[in-house]
Amino acid sequence: MTGPNMTGRAMTVAGVMSGTSADGIDVALVRIAETASQRVGESASQRNSLSRVSKSRPGATVQTARPKLTLVAHEAFPYPAALRRSVLAAMNAERISTAELARLNWRLGLEYARAVRATVEKHRTKVKLIGCHGQTLYHQGKAAAYAGRSFACTWQAGEPALLAAEMGVPVVSNFRPADMAVGGQGAPLVPLLDYVLFADAKRGRVLQNIGGIANLTAIPAGAGPEAVLAFDTGPGNMVIDWLAGELLGKKFDRDGNAAARGAVIAEVLAEALRNPFYKLRPPKSAGREQFGADYAARFLQECRRLSSRAEDALATATALTAATIGQSYVLFVMPLMKGDGVEFIVSGGGARNGALMGMLRERLEPLGCSVREIGDFGIPAEAKEATAFALLAWMTWNRWPGNVPSATGAGRAVVLGSVTHV
Repeated sequence: MTGPNMTGRAMTVAGVMSGTSADGIDVALVRIAETASQRVGESASQRNSLSRVSKSRPGATVQTARPKLTLVAHEAFPYPAALRRSVLAAMNAERISTAELARLNWRLGLEYARAVRATVEKHRTKVKLIGCHGQTLYHQGKAAAYAGRSFACTWQAGEPALLAAEMGVPVVSNFRPADMAVGGQGAPLVPLLDYVLFADAKRGRVLQNIGGIANLTAIPAGAGPEAVLAFDTGPGNMVIDWLAGELLGKKFDRDGNAAARGAVIAEVLAEALRNPFYKLRPPKSAGREQFGADYAARFLQECRRLSSRAEDALATATALTAATIGQSYVLFVMPLMKGDGVEFIVSGGGARNGALMGMLRERLEPLGCSVREIGDFGIPAEAKEATAFALLAWMTWNRWPGNVPSATGAGRAVVLGSVTHV
């Protein structure tokens, strides 16, 4: 697969993301251009996620990209109720028919096509490429035994051929397997966007995304891509949202209002923090397999043992997210940051949870962090991951690796994804 030479040109790419919360689809329309490039002799430090795969012979030369991104538009589309039920059922199923999985794969493809079409028409924009992450149904970042072999695996559903046919442009999908095939965990993949947008010569920055799962990217001042640290910190909104559905009959705790009225159950929080995942050194990734419905149900059971108030359970779940983010910063990130004045920039749905943001400030500001929202930098909190997959699609189309090996644990940088042509 070889894309056209886009050096010096710009193209508008649609990024499509549906996260582990399974609440719907985000579409970002992003104008991307390579603004500067240079030929350099390849060294070990240059074999990173911003180096082109040589088209001639390995080890000859690489070309370093510095893409410029402009967010043109962002739209969010909730899943229809029946589709969301099907997605959640497939995520948590111990057994499910192949017919059900095939239908869900195609139904998601139709929904992605509807969302992209609506966004393009509303904003009267033409796109030349689409990057679609798909809906994660299963992600196992670490090797485990199956049928006589041990391996890691992942699966994102959503038929890209339907999207390509509907929009009449190529679609890049299936981003995670290439990283996993060379020893990575297939996650996180957003650090490339974090580096491109937020690397700073003088200021250390942490990009904290709080979706269903929370993940961070740490960029020390003046760091190159090979020094970026990124990993999943634990549950983001996943446990909170499950409790909101169970206790409030709502999809989420709007603005963290219920949690703000509750009291944290210290004993439950302390026990939850003993989960060995939190002290496991990066790279590491998590998903519903660790912190999904089964985990949330056990968490609620422990809360009810000590309090019957829904607000207390939600406050405790919110505190768990804040505590694991804060603990991750202290254990793994703070030693990398030089001096004071680290900017801690929050994105994802969690940035809209006032109770959670308050708890984060209480934990991080005494450590010298300035907690901000990504909206302060011109990117809506909910648009970041969709923007990331627009960038990753552009990288793939131009044969640039999209993973950050220091974040995923991969043995080398690789071009990500599969291209479905029209």
